[in-house]
Parts: sequence; structure tokens; C-alpha cells
Amino acid sequence: MTPARRLTAALLGLIALVVIGYFAKDLGDSPAPAPTTAPSGPSASAGSVPGAASGLPVERLSGLPAEAAATWRLIEQGGPFPYPRNDGVTFRNREKRLPAKSGDYYREYTVPTPGSDDRGARRLVTGSSDEVYYTGDHYSTFVVVDVTR
Repeated sequence: MTPARRLTAALLGLIALVVIGYFAKDLGDSPAPAPTTAPSGPSASAGSVPGAASGLPVERLSGLPAEAAATWRLIEQGGPFPYPRNDGVTFRNREKRLPAKSGDYYREYTVPTPGSDDRGARRLVTGSSDEVYYTGDHYSTFVVVDVTR
């Protein structure tokens, strides 16, 4: 085999590997399906809690840490918030754990973590259509919050 043919064969092989790798990447990156958990509590229904149609589990505000309820009260009052530079800012949903919405649809608020030296990992995220979501693990998982219970 001549050097020119070897080079051509090597380049074709490299191109084939790149193309196969490109399509194999798409097969391995399929997102995990959203959990489908029934709303908690006897009177909760998907239609009565904003955000419940997302398929995320629904949790009563009273079932979350007490600091979440205190943060919710601050949100309803319009503050003041313990982290004014970080609370009420746009949540971009980069992790894509919440329903896809336009740029400034979501706002995030710190739920203080007792004993933490910083803001901790807990947040309430609100949507423009009155949805409230809670994450206790810095956006890895969310639940819809029924703020009426």
C-alpha cells in the first residue's frame, strides 16, 4: 500500500469514528423521565396546585423544613430577604429539571440551612404562573409545593 493510500484510509477511518461518536453521544444522553408521583395528601389534586401538571411530586409546605415556610412568608411579603443579592433573581433552569419556560419566568430564593456557613443547597423557585418548587439538593431534584397546606 502506498503512503498516499495509507493516509487516505487513516483519514476515512478517523472521519468514520467521529461520525459514529457523534451519533452515539445522542443515544447515551437521553434525559431521565420525570418522576410521576401522585400529589401528597387527601385533598391535593393536579388541577388545584399550580405546577402539579409538570409530573413532579407534590409536597405540602408544612411537610418541608420550617425554613421553607419562613422563606415563603418572606416571598409573599416581598422581603426583606437574608441574601438580597441572590434572592428574587432569575432562575435560568439550566439543569432542565423544571418545565421549559422563557428566560425570566422563574425566580429563586434561599431557604436557610441551619448550621451552614453559606447559603446552603435549599431553594424555593417560583414561576410566573404561581408555581412554587422546592429543592433541598441545589437543583438536582424538585417537588411542587402546595403552599395552601
